[in-house]
Amino acid sequence: MSDLKLFNSLTRQLETFTPVHPGEARVYSCGPTVYNYQHIGNMRAYVFADTLGRVLSYKGYKLTHVINITDVGHLTSDADAGEDKMEKMAASQGKSAWDIAAYYQEDFERDLERLNIRKPAHPRATEYVDAMIEWGKSIADKHCYELASGLYFDVSTVPEYGRLARAVTDDGEGRIDEVEGKRNKADFAIWRKTPPGETRQMEWDSPWGRGAPGWHLECSVMSKALLGMPFDIHTGGIDHREIHHPNEIAQNQAHECSAETGARIWMHNNFLVERSGKMSKSSGEFLRLQLLVDKGFHPLAYRLMCLQAHYRSELEFSWEGLQAAFVRLKRMVMAVTALKARHAELVSASIVPNNPSVETERWTLKQVQGDVNVGSLSGRAAIFDTSIADDLNTAIALTSLEETIGLKTAGIAEKLQLIQGMDQVLGLNLLKLTRQDLRIRPQAATITEAEIEAALTQRKEARANKDFATSDRIRDELIAKGVEVMDGDPLDWDWKLDV
Repeated sequence: MSDLKLFNSLTRQLETFTPVHPGEARVYSCGPTVYNYQHIGNMRAYVFADTLGRVLSYKGYKLTHVINITDVGHLTSDADAGEDKMEKMAASQGKSAWDIAAYYQEDFERDLERLNIRKPAHPRATEYVDAMIEWGKSIADKHCYELASGLYFDVSTVPEYGRLARAVTDDGEGRIDEVEGKRNKADFAIWRKTPPGETRQMEWDSPWGRGAPGWHLECSVMSKALLGMPFDIHTGGIDHREIHHPNEIAQNQAHECSAETGARIWMHNNFLVERSGKMSKSSGEFLRLQLLVDKGFHPLAYRLMCLQAHYRSELEFSWEGLQAAFVRLKRMVMAVTALKARHAELVSASIVPNNPSVETERWTLKQVQGDVNVGSLSGRAAIFDTSIADDLNTAIALTSLEETIGLKTAGIAEKLQLIQGMDQVLGLNLLKLTRQDLRIRPQAATITEAEIEAALTQRKEARANKDFATSDRIRDELIAKGVEVMDGDPLDWDWKLDV
């Protein structure tokens, strides 16, 4: 198997993964602020983090993966000005901040499940406020100063602040708002005092007054508590590379009295770009996973769309691109379904032995020695392994999976076993999905699937009787209801709803 190489944002180069603890991989991913639904751009970060975790498991490491839940401390700007997002949403809906957090965390976890993202640990920030206060107390004397608005971290007290962001050349400090009295523009809040005369729903007593922790503090505290320090990999969106993660690093260096950054490797996925501007939650009806489902797309079509691009590349979202990914998913599902049916026939006829490993056992790639025949299963496996070990090159890995599915010169049981192993890394659920699973009725549709199937049965009978007038009439009636009849479709899909 190929050595796993990952791009470290801190050094801006590929590095061979060497775990801090032999045989283990400990990963922390910045989680959502649960004040609203997550848009699909947010969800790209978790598809990436899940793929990373799957690759680490495939490489044989015992994985511990944490995605924190931010339910306090995140302001409406990324720095130290504006309202708390949780408090603002709670006020607008007339609910408690705790209820808002619980509702949107549940929705986020439902999206994770629909995208076949393996469930990591999901600790809430509010569960660690006492630990955050202790962390602040431990660094306050050497690294912080107090203002009327709270306790602030002096970034000049740690080495190479902003190295991750390359702030000098990348304008990484451009989104930091001014706060009166700060020593340095990049200084950030460790603790925010509740303004005089106000009462927050989420506030605690501290040595610096009653208030709430700064947003950046939770990730330092929770990653150390749950993974130890140093740990292996910290992930997040590329926007976190500019402010949030440099501030985490500064806190880690102060607390640990070390120049080490906390994580050995920092990894960031690039943006999902949508040209209409509906990626932002401020746009009202923004693009979220449920909207894709409402339009008839299976959530795993979006996962496949993400996997088609490298995680460090910008990915442009379009409905046409999503439709193409959906068709690609359908082709793979139908082909794997046919392989499973053929395997069942051979088992029934006692031509091949029943192989339960096809369905239940974990596949591992055997070491390939010498020249590899690219037309063989071992060749496909080697190419898949090489691509996935090359900084998670899922685009090439997908192609290798498709070529494996279509390979004619291989035993069906062995091929299914290899497909299963590849799919455990890519997470598309190919051996479990059915044609029926992928037929999601768009919310705007006015005709049921049963009605469509009944009409198509009548149409097939009319065509068999050469009653083409009736056949054409049924087709036109279906088209009028948003059903595209797909005569001669090589996938044998028969129809699709277009609303």
